Amino acid sequence: MKTLTGTAARIIYSVPLGIFGIMHFMAGHEMTGMVPAFMPGKIFWVYLTGIALIAATISIITKKHIKLASLLLALMLMIFVLTMHVPGLMNPDMMQMAMVSLLKDISLIGGALIIAGLFGKES
Repeated sequence: MKTLTGTAARIIYSVPLGIFGIMHFMAGHEMTGMVPAFMPGKIFWVYLTGIALIAATISIITKKHIKLASLLLALMLMIFVLTMHVPGLMNPDMMQMAMVSLLKDISLIGGALIIAGLFGKES
């Protein structure tokens, strides 16, 4: 059971994040529309996010610096919530998608914090 709640759980949580990271490189220009208007160099932020997601995935799977990586992942996701999803709720055309993204990222934040707490002492 420990394998299911430990190793498998870490892999199940982190692999989709790594895939999202790869997608930031494969469809980077299409994702620039999600970067807030006040931020210059939109493609830079898309690629940096991709790198961060891939790095977090590797760290969580290998349990190397897992606490730091998970806390930084949670922080990045919270920045997304505050800069993209909450403002998106104010736009009637974007409200539904913003709510879905907000709830998804809040769930991912919770998962990252759980991983930091459970596995942080092991790395």
